[in-house]
Amino acid sequence: VQLQASGGGLVQSGGSLKLSCAASGSTSSPFVMGWFRQAPGKEREFVSASNGGTRFYADSAKGRFTISRDNAKNTVYLQMNSLKPEDTAVYFCAARKNRIITGRIKQAGAYEYWGQGTLVTVSS
Repeated sequence: VQLQASGGGLVQSGGSLKLSCAASGSTSSPFVMGWFRQAPGKEREFVSASNGGTRFYADSAKGRFTISRDNAKNTVYLQMNSLKPEDTAVYFCAARKNRIITGRIKQAGAYEYWGQGTLVTVSS
């Protein structure tokens, strides 16, 4: 499975961006698709995931970010609103063919496939 992320860019604080991640190379859509991010000098952290029909969010994303999927297009989206400078990071799309148990959904090691990342920069 190959993942291609897009949609990053430069936005002012309070603005919005929508990231997209298209999966290819498989006859079926991965069961789990999600987003992680990594800011300069920091570890990669969980942002959001769609585990089948169940959505998960990091506390920092709740109320501002929305994950959605179009299984017909094997694509996952991350709508990011009310962006803050601390949201600045490279955002990575991740996927797994089969279900991830809830206790591991926020662990990067639970995901099998990774995209190349797309840079989101939020200016103050």
